[in-house]
Amino acid sequence: MKVRLSKITSLHYIKFAYRSALLVAGIVLYVILCINGQSINFESPFELFTNTSIQGIFLTLVWLVYMVEMILRLFPSKHESMGCQKQFKRNYEPTGKTEATNVEGWRTFVVLLSWLTLNGIFGALYFFGIIDAGILFLISLAYGICDMICILFYCPFHSVFFRNRCCSDCRIYNWDFAMMFTPFAFVVGHWFTATLFALSLIIFIRWEITYKVFPERFSRNTNKCLDCAHCPEKLCRSKPQLARYIKKNKDRLFKK
Repeated sequence: MKVRLSKITSLHYIKFAYRSALLVAGIVLYVILCINGQSINFESPFELFTNTSIQGIFLTLVWLVYMVEMILRLFPSKHESMGCQKQFKRNYEPTGKTEATNVEGWRTFVVLLSWLTLNGIFGALYFFGIIDAGILFLISLAYGICDMICILFYCPFHSVFFRNRCCSDCRIYNWDFAMMFTPFAFVVGHWFTATLFALSLIIFIRWEITYKVFPERFSRNTNKCLDCAHCPEKLCRSKPQLARYIKKNKDRLFKK
């Protein structure tokens, strides 16, 4: 049976498309700059927005796209996944139960430690001069695509670490921007990287405080809004459909 994509899922595919385009454009720009003996320059805000070079226009576009995404994440929205919207009071409907059966803390700690270790390696490579700030920028753009892959196709955090039901009760859904811009923590002294990383941390901290103060909003045992009946995405149906399609057509899709 075919599953029609919901509006929210369709928006995720749009995000996947333009984030992929940003990464491809970033790689092309980085290669061109390297050929010309240059590197990506994270300028001051005035210089960035008044720079009419291809690099200036591209960096301005990236900054605006992600700043807008993050600012919108700070407010309730009908166009966002319940995975991140469950933090808001309007998306809490009590089930009558009082025990919030949330993810064990050690699982969250393992994910955090693993992520910091991975990016610590990139940071060490940067400080030793093996990679430059441009590579960290491309890694950040690649993380943006990985975020959409986790939502639309396959999520290792769901399958390996948390074993949660789906995105709606994901413990770390709003970690996405902080994870995306972790590489910018190593590129200090630049307005471009500092503003993106700072706002992503604000979103992360707000999420963690809300989780600590209102754990009942994050548990499907206590919040009716996390029930399947309230889910506007239905990714649990579209993901298997996509997997079946790939399996059925793998010979045609992956011809040598």
